[in-house]
Amino acid sequence: MILIIDDEQAVLASLRLLFRHQGWESARVKTPHTAMEFIQQQRPDLILLDMNFTPDTSGREGLSLLRKILKHDPSIPVILITGWATVELAIEGMKAGARDFIPKPWEDEQLIQSIQSILDLSGNRSASSDRQRLDEQFDFGHIIGQDPAFLQVLHTIGRVAATDASVLVLGESGTGKELIAEAVHQNSQRKDKPFVKVNLGGITSSLFESEMFGHKKGAYTDARHDRKGRFEVADSGTIFLDEIGELGMASQVKLLRVLQDKSFEILGSSHSQTVDVRVVSATNRNLTEEVSLGNFREDLFYRINLITVHLPALRERPTDIPLLVSFYLENVKRLYQRPGVQISEAAMSWLQQYPFPGNIRQLKNLVERTVLISAKDLLEAEDFRSQLNAPVRKKKTDGLPEIGSMSLEEIEKEMIIRTMKHHNNRIGKVAQALGITRSALYRRLEKFGIPQE
Repeated sequence: MILIIDDEQAVLASLRLLFRHQGWESARVKTPHTAMEFIQQQRPDLILLDMNFTPDTSGREGLSLLRKILKHDPSIPVILITGWATVELAIEGMKAGARDFIPKPWEDEQLIQSIQSILDLSGNRSASSDRQRLDEQFDFGHIIGQDPAFLQVLHTIGRVAATDASVLVLGESGTGKELIAEAVHQNSQRKDKPFVKVNLGGITSSLFESEMFGHKKGAYTDARHDRKGRFEVADSGTIFLDEIGELGMASQVKLLRVLQDKSFEILGSSHSQTVDVRVVSATNRNLTEEVSLGNFREDLFYRINLITVHLPALRERPTDIPLLVSFYLENVKRLYQRPGVQISEAAMSWLQQYPFPGNIRQLKNLVERTVLISAKDLLEAEDFRSQLNAPVRKKKTDGLPEIGSMSLEEIEKEMIIRTMKHHNNRIGKVAQALGITRSALYRRLEKFGIPQE
């Protein structure tokens, strides 16, 4: 049953008629007081909540009622609806716990789709059906998973991606924060603009200004040419600030200024340059704790975490492990011409029970290493277990380079070249085989100077 909380008679009548055509039962109340009385007596499956009940159009009444509803029962999904929609109000509503935000006048198809998706995600359909519906609405590319906790993450980023709100992705190392950041970009209005990734943990404080804002020729001793900074490259698109928790205090001040003022100065220039970017950040640190310890600026923290997404660790979504294992296994089988390799049921069960402190990255590495090392076609639990703490081999094994003979970047480049050759430069196939997105592959091709033809 859907509860409609709205004081406009025409709206109530229109919604009840629309829901009746969908076969949905509905009830209606007109005031916040009667709404709480109704909810305390009968739990609705979903609530459609108007934001204003008096001449005040700020939406504060709706936000206040939303918080009361979720305090009473946090599991009730709430969709906000208003004729005075603003991006700020939508963001505040989503942060307060609303599942969606629909402006008046609404489009029937959009409203029905939103309600159906939320009802499905609330447990009325199987996980695979939930994921299928999300994929019909959003572009989630190579993101694998249908665990309920993970589906809620996908639902959240799908909804907030359409805004320009800054997003902070939190999660342990190896949980796939970069893929989530790319999904935010791919589902935004900036999807055809640049997506620029910056690993802040690898930039020293002395190089921060040059890397982020660029420099003019002669700005310092080694500045032989003009160079664009990451913010200028990302203009009109999205900039992904990975490992933002590693940023030093001096660099935090400089980053805060560009996020606040939307402008920066190129090193060696006295002129300010404006920039229009959507900011997505990520870290495996507890930034709230870092703020309390004085290691991270509070004003910067609130600037980057308008929307916070918590990625569950792999051990918290064990039902996704078979999906991930199957995906990586198929990639390795194609890449190394091992079509007969399979994993026994006992081995899969063992993988689901292993805690994987390195998360998805560790699982991917374990599957690839086990397939490469083992000559068997049917892999058992012991084959995977033996590779968890396997000693480093100094000789080549099944085509692997000798330890120390190649850098990590050289290995990555060689793997991309081999995969491009194997799939005849078909970008989609290559990206799938490597387990990365097409945009991530294009960036690597440009980085390593690998021709696409």
